[in-house]
Order: sequence, then C-alpha cells, then structure tokens
Amino acid sequence: MAKQDFLVAMGERIAGSRKQLHLTQEQLAEKMNVNLQTISCIELGKKAIRPENLANLCLCLGVSADYVLYGKRSEGQMKETVMKLSSLPPEAYETVRKLIDLLYRKDS
Repeated sequence: MAKQDFLVAMGERIAGSRKQLHLTQEQLAEKMNVNLQTISCIELGKKAIRPENLANLCLCLGVSADYVLYGKRSEGQMKETVMKLSSLPPEAYETVRKLIDLLYRKDS
C-alpha cells in the first residue's frame, strides 16, 4: 500500500470514529489540544499524525492504535459487539446476521 493510500485510509477511520461520537473536527481538536487544521489534514490523509497525537487521539475517540493505523478492532471492541448481539431479540439478531452475511459476500 502506498504511503498516501495508507494516510487516506487512516484518515477515513479517524473521521468515522469522530462522527460516531458526534464530535466536530473543532471539538476533537480542542480535546486533543491541537489546531483544527491538524485534524482536517490528518482526516484527509494530507499529513501523518505524530506519535504523541496518535496516543491522545486514541484516548479521545476510545479506539486502539491498531484500529487507527490498520483498521483492526481490539478484543474489547469485539467483545462489546458480541454482548450487544447476544441481547438482541431473535428477529433483530437474524436481520443483523443476514446483513453481515451480505457484507461478507460483497467483500469476498
């Protein structure tokens, strides 16, 4: 994977995580004590993130560095998802299972 492609994919994961928390770029920048332009450039894949900012970003977004860098979910995230799935009513569980099957086939 080319460096630029890596940075763009990483930026997309950061933006997606930020949006899941309903944070604006400005709010995330404030939490991280960096400027808005830094967040914007990182999310667009225009510049790499410094190690100290990566650690801070992971804390602010509640994600692992493995997820930000490589898209790999942590064991804790997976366990949380499994717990949520196990508490769904049977009809909802079946809908989610079918959706997962559909997405899995699409990526294969």
